[in-house]
Amino acid sequence: MIKLKISDITAAVKGRIVCGPEDGEVCKISLDTRTLEKGSLFIPLRGERFDGHDFLEQAAEKGARVMLVDNEEYYDYSDVSVIRVRDTLEALHSLARWYRGRFEAVFVAVTGSTGKTTTKNMIATILETKYNVLKTPGNYNNQIGLPATIMELNDSHRFGVIEMGMSGYGEIENLVRIVRPKVSVITNIGMSHIERLGSQEGILKAKMEVFQEMDRDPAAVINADALFLRSEVRGLDMPVVCFGIKEGDYKAENVLSKGEEGMTYTLVAEGGRFDVKLPLPGRHNVYNSLAAVAVARLLGMGFEEIIGALGNLEGEKMRLTIHSTTGGVSVVNDAYNASPDSMKSALEVLSDMPGKRKIAVLSDMLEMGAFSEEGHRMVGELAAGTGLDILVAVGNESRFIAMEAKERGMDPRSVYYFDDKGQAAKLLDGLIQKGDVILVKGSRGMRMEELADRILERS
Repeated sequence: MIKLKISDITAAVKGRIVCGPEDGEVCKISLDTRTLEKGSLFIPLRGERFDGHDFLEQAAEKGARVMLVDNEEYYDYSDVSVIRVRDTLEALHSLARWYRGRFEAVFVAVTGSTGKTTTKNMIATILETKYNVLKTPGNYNNQIGLPATIMELNDSHRFGVIEMGMSGYGEIENLVRIVRPKVSVITNIGMSHIERLGSQEGILKAKMEVFQEMDRDPAAVINADALFLRSEVRGLDMPVVCFGIKEGDYKAENVLSKGEEGMTYTLVAEGGRFDVKLPLPGRHNVYNSLAAVAVARLLGMGFEEIIGALGNLEGEKMRLTIHSTTGGVSVVNDAYNASPDSMKSALEVLSDMPGKRKIAVLSDMLEMGAFSEEGHRMVGELAAGTGLDILVAVGNESRFIAMEAKERGMDPRSVYYFDDKGQAAKLLDGLIQKGDVILVKGSRGMRMEELADRILERS
């Protein structure tokens, strides 16, 4: 972030200085006093269990130069400028929107039910072979993390690749207004957040907000194999570029799994055929890479540069991370999150890996609402159809995974169900053998990485 004048901040957030100097500059923003640096702008936000306004005194003591507030309390700091606004989160968005407008960087927005983070990282990795790129760190894809990311933009950045998440209508639209992307990507439409949006059609409607309020001469990049998504984008007033395995402008043929070594395929695009080696496992990552290829081509990258960058990709922690132990056991840690779509992808990866026995340890998928039983039963059906040797279901809702797997023909003696991870861990301690391949997956709130770590330690 470059230096910002207090007067510019005040104007951008439509605020009013109620105490402290009216002149001066800041070069950092802070949303958390624990990491606040001297001379920063402190923006106190509210959550379900906290109010950042409770830490104003601490922020001042740590050297904040400017603070935003949205209450009517009296403040009397002589060396800290306090700017009163209507709402501090709204002010953060306004400031990020104004700040982004100061730069010529070209932005890419990435959303979808699954694959957002991986696709974002793939696009950024390709662009970084030639340019300085701003990208969303980790999963800072929400109403707080995204504007904070934008405030890190500077004159050296040629591109920005920004992930956009949502849990309800209007959220992506808010984020797009800040970013104003030139290219917007929808990776796919699944069942994530179906509890709040009610249906896949509702999820699609919310994701389609990514094509509003874009920059000049925009373009859309979508998954051609998601037929209802293709139908929905026909009315867009912009070029639409499609990717897919079955069809698309950027298409993968001869898709081959190399187990933990990743995937290979033939890229068919623009009249040419190109061999691609992808060091990440799973057909879903083929889709993610095709999206990245399409975006990179729209932004002027050459096929040789793109394919070379894809060959050097590294996986994300707890996203299908494969560990091999000295005891001859392989653990696929995919404990970052879970939905029926990502469960399917993970089970396919497990199926493709060489091993003595294939064991899946699957826990609850959260935020499924009224669709929870249906979604978990879908996973049970998938598990029964992928040739698993052993299925271990963990958590209240995961009982439906176990029930459906048995109903679909899986040997009941190979299906286990437990309420908690502790019981599952005791079973696995005595069950795992040399040569086994074990998938551990569940929603973030289930903290299944704890079980993955225990398996690794004991193997």
